[in-house]
Amino acid sequence: MTKPDSIESQPASELIDQKIVELGDWRGATLSRVRQLIKDADPDIVEEWKWRGTPVWSHDGIICTGESYKAIVKLTFAKGASLEDPARLFNSSLAGNTRRAIDIHEGEEIDAKAFKALIVAAVALNASGAKAKPKRAK
Repeated sequence: MTKPDSIESQPASELIDQKIVELGDWRGATLSRVRQLIKDADPDIVEEWKWRGTPVWSHDGIICTGESYKAIVKLTFAKGASLEDPARLFNSSLAGNTRRAIDIHEGEEIDAKAFKALIVAAVALNASGAKAKPKRAK
């Protein structure tokens, strides 16, 4: 039996709020900022809480996760290898055939316009039902 105030009974949005507060430093501020950019890019995004403490944003499937580590906030796009990235925001997990990630370090700012464009493209890819296909490097 689950306690009424257990993690399982809390909405994901509240758990993400708590995570941001618990981080209490630049990582919390960064996670809060990218969360807002994601919501701005897609007002219909669904917030989820998976894998014992990872914020996940979905729309017709996972768009990206928001992990926090000691030195970075990592945004991993589930089908990132299939997305155009003209602003070259992806700077991590570049060798794989499916995922791509953006590592944000303390003091770094993300290009809001380019980031929102990635979110919109990821939502469109999920909505199309297409399988992830890596883009070839030019």
